[in-house]
Amino acid sequence: KELFQYITRYTPQTVDLEHSLKPFIPDFIPAVGDIDAFLKVPRPDGKPDELGLMVLDEPSVKQSNPQVLSLWLSEENKQHQVTQHMKTVTSVARPQLHPRAVDSWVDSIGALHRSKPPASVQYSRPVPDIDSLMQEWPAELEELLGRLQLPSARLACSLSQYVDIVCSLLDIPIYSSRIQSLHLLLSLYLEFRDSQHFTRRA
Repeated sequence: KELFQYITRYTPQTVDLEHSLKPFIPDFIPAVGDIDAFLKVPRPDGKPDELGLMVLDEPSVKQSNPQVLSLWLSEENKQHQVTQHMKTVTSVARPQLHPRAVDSWVDSIGALHRSKPPASVQYSRPVPDIDSLMQEWPAELEELLGRLQLPSARLACSLSQYVDIVCSLLDIPIYSSRIQSLHLLLSLYLEFRDSQHFTRRA
């Protein structure tokens, strides 16, 4: 209890810290082949380390590919007109000797495609939604499918007939044009593939 009395007795002191503003003008030290970030810490002994002149300054700043940057900007601005500077596609001379450049281009384009929202399709005919198609089947049907073998792709029928069989098994309606039925079938497959519930069960 005696210690609590010192809480009210304490008065903080105001200390004025002296400070001075000095302009920081870094020395221009060009780096060979890369951008100089101008983040140089001098040595304690004051000797020049020749960083950027005699020794390569690492790590360097990663520069963007102009073509990939143009694609990102056109995607952000929703402007997909092909301009003059985008007509020329960069190429890698002897790609077997420069696999990193090829992999970097593939990764950049893959990241651009992954950033795009999924395309929305308006069906002209009534179709069931994905959630209803993903509902669990009755126990009798699952027991029957466990004893029978589903038709494989080697079935003696045409491609259109095989699509009709697969869509009928999954309760996907089939119309004169099978494009929308196939789109719904593949969308259902992607939902099952990306579902965490079915991934854990597998």
